[in-house]
Amino acid sequence: MFKVMDIATKMVVTTKPETPIYDAIRLLANRNISVLPVLDADLNLVGILSEGDVLELLYETRDQIQQTVADYMHTGAFSLDASANLIDLCDSLVSNNLRSVPITREGKLCAIASKADVIQGILRVKNQA
Repeated sequence: MFKVMDIATKMVVTTKPETPIYDAIRLLANRNISVLPVLDADLNLVGILSEGDVLELLYETRDQIQQTVADYMHTGAFSLDASANLIDLCDSLVSNNLRSVPITREGKLCAIASKADVIQGILRVKNQA
């Protein structure tokens, strides 16, 4: 059985809690990604900033120039251990209605896996790649 790390993206774009929110939004837009794992100074996963999280900026009437990623990110973000298999990943994506899942090893981010990665994994598992 394929492991999550067989299909996950290892070069992950991340951000920090203190990053200005508009800098993080630029990362999402310029890299054409839907989620940014948020790491602390020790590279521990402390949250997730998603496209959905930043949509609320459109509705806010106050000035957000001083706002940071910490003001919008979800803490206690769901992650999956690097030892998980493809079925575990698929179950996590579907049951939690996620587009992607951070992959960790001992609390440290090591990859990210998306629904698109699972689709590629299906082709590999079924020898159709």
